Amino acid sequence: VQLQASGGGSVQAGGSLRLSCAVSGSIFRVNSMGWYRQVPGKQRELVATITSGGNTNYADSAKGRFTISRDNTKNIVVLQMNSLKPDDTAVYYCNVQGWITRTSYMDLWGKGTLVTVSS
Repeated sequence: VQLQASGGGSVQAGGSLRLSCAVSGSIFRVNSMGWYRQVPGKQRELVATITSGGNTNYADSAKGRFTISRDNTKNIVVLQMNSLKPDDTAVYYCNVQGWITRTSYMDLWGKGTLVTVSS
């Protein structure tokens, strides 16, 4: 089972980007899906998560600007980022938690996709 993320890139402040992450491979059940980000020299931090039931959780910095959504039939999670700021510049990581089999739990991380916001 792997995570395949896409959608990073460079944008000017005020612009938008859409990150997508798909789970590839056989999986029994996906629970939480989310996005985290990391700036060099700092700890990885939460951006947003979404449960299988659609409950969302956002970092204060993301509220009102970012929207997380998921497609449970395809095991895809999307982060729509609007009104981007230079402070949003970071490597964004997809995270998926759930069960590969009925008894084997997983906590997977994608490779990361770079988002650069210029002023």
